[in-house]
Amino acid sequence: MASSTPLRRLFSYARHRRPAIAVATTYSVLNKLFDLAPPMLIGAAVDVVVQQEDSFLAGFGVESVDTQILLLAVVTFLIWGLESIFEYAYALAWRNLAQTLQHELRQDAYEHVQRLELAYFEDRSTGGLMTVLGDDVNQLERFLDDGANQIIQLVTTVLAVGALFIAAVPSIAPLAIAPTPLVIAGSLWFQKRLAPRYAEVRARTSDLAAGLANKLTGIATIKAFVAEEAEAEQLERDSKAYLDANAAAIRLSSAFVPLIRMGIVLGFTATLVLGARMATDGTLNVGLYSVLVFMTQRLLWPLTRLGNILDQYQRAMASTRRVLDLLDTPLGIEDGETRLNRSEITGAVEFRKVGFSYAEGPPVLEDIDIRIAPGSSVAFVGPTGSGKSTLIKLLLRFYDPSAGSVCLEGQDVRSLALSDLRRAIGLVSQDVFLFHGTVRENIAYGAPDASPEDVERAAKLAEAHDFILRLADGYETLVGERGQKLSGGQRQRISLARAILVDPPILVLDEATSAVDNETEAAIQRSLQQVALDRTTMIIAHRLSTIRNADCTYVVEGGRITERGTHDELLGLGGTYAALWSVQTGERSQHAS
Repeated sequence: MASSTPLRRLFSYARHRRPAIAVATTYSVLNKLFDLAPPMLIGAAVDVVVQQEDSFLAGFGVESVDTQILLLAVVTFLIWGLESIFEYAYALAWRNLAQTLQHELRQDAYEHVQRLELAYFEDRSTGGLMTVLGDDVNQLERFLDDGANQIIQLVTTVLAVGALFIAAVPSIAPLAIAPTPLVIAGSLWFQKRLAPRYAEVRARTSDLAAGLANKLTGIATIKAFVAEEAEAEQLERDSKAYLDANAAAIRLSSAFVPLIRMGIVLGFTATLVLGARMATDGTLNVGLYSVLVFMTQRLLWPLTRLGNILDQYQRAMASTRRVLDLLDTPLGIEDGETRLNRSEITGAVEFRKVGFSYAEGPPVLEDIDIRIAPGSSVAFVGPTGSGKSTLIKLLLRFYDPSAGSVCLEGQDVRSLALSDLRRAIGLVSQDVFLFHGTVRENIAYGAPDASPEDVERAAKLAEAHDFILRLADGYETLVGERGQKLSGGQRQRISLARAILVDPPILVLDEATSAVDNETEAAIQRSLQQVALDRTTMIIAHRLSTIRNADCTYVVEGGRITERGTHDELLGLGGTYAALWSVQTGERSQHAS
């Protein structure tokens, strides 16, 4: 599918809108046919003035000149009225179709992006994806708004006027129509060379948006390291690359009209001169000569707009290709078919001989074999990069293992419906993400139908209720983008409340207390003592004091489980865990002194 032309791919995508496309096309054709009628009326009027009772209309039994003129006036009124009606109709039809397809394409593309695996986003910039979902979709909408109608009307003009010339004056027709295939051939030549230039423009647009997104997101870091000038220079380079790519496309597209205008004037001149000679010789009706002169202009002059139409078309197709490529991106993680009944989930988790590596990288996890009983609390400790957080990502199916299997309730998570799997797990991460909105909306994010009482109950369990009441507007306080108006500890407690509210059978805390102060850590610890009752709790921690009461702690080093046991059992082993404990409690430094 991706090897097809963007227009064909778009037409295939919009197959459910083909009736609307057909209606809009019909309106465009009818409007153009009525638009071409006035020159024929002028020719008929000239014929009446010159021939009078011997005119073309007189042949239909209308011999009175006054009556012929009146008839032409009535027909003119009707034709102009119908032209106006169909102009309104096609404008309405195409614009509604453009808006509808824009909405559907953006919605479908975004929903597809949400289903893509986490690895996809790690290789791409947020700004680039925003450009595809925003500006590229809008580029297509702008083309459908007007460009599609212009192409249809241009084709209608060429066919209608060409047919008229061939039927009326076959001797002049070849010379009058001759520039048309030359212009079309030239247009295709330009189109072929414009396509890669506009693809480059879209790529540079994406790079520019990605750079801006990074800069705005990291504005605090830019200020802290006095990097404003360097970032401004980088933006200038990105913007200049976009400028240069656009300039290359503009240079080519701007040359189109001046070049083809010279070909068009040849056809017009041929009709003007040869037609005049035939009219003076009496072999061509004067009224028909007037029609042909006007029609030549109506046929050839619109071709000068072909350059602008092609310009719009190539911009739109470059954008369409990017959007449809995104939509056609295969899913790396397919949804399972087995449904889980929430009430039957006990929280039994198993890692069976699990191995994992990112893309073609070295192994991150090797031969992980863990069984977590329902309702128990387990902890994972170890140096940074040892693979602890990867275990959680595999459980949530952000990734699939390279070897072995991860199971929930005895079933491989790859066979489970993703929505059921992830609703069974409440995640509190070290890197808390809060959406721009109120405190209440962020706590209720996973349960939007929760009552105010349930939201406050979850906040109290997370020991967040008191500080929330001290905020300017309490639960209705806006937290700012990414929760920037709150402290790190406050964000963590809101994140914990968000997980508590969905009441998951499995609660996962991934370094949830590593970046908070002692007071917040103590508050989270008190919360966990209540929240962890009757549910499976998995904790990844650097601070061993937070997991000393876990039923079992696993030490992960180099992607392997090197130690396992309770706090006391691990201290008795005298290994890595004991060494970490002695460092964190100060025993080693005291002994050294």
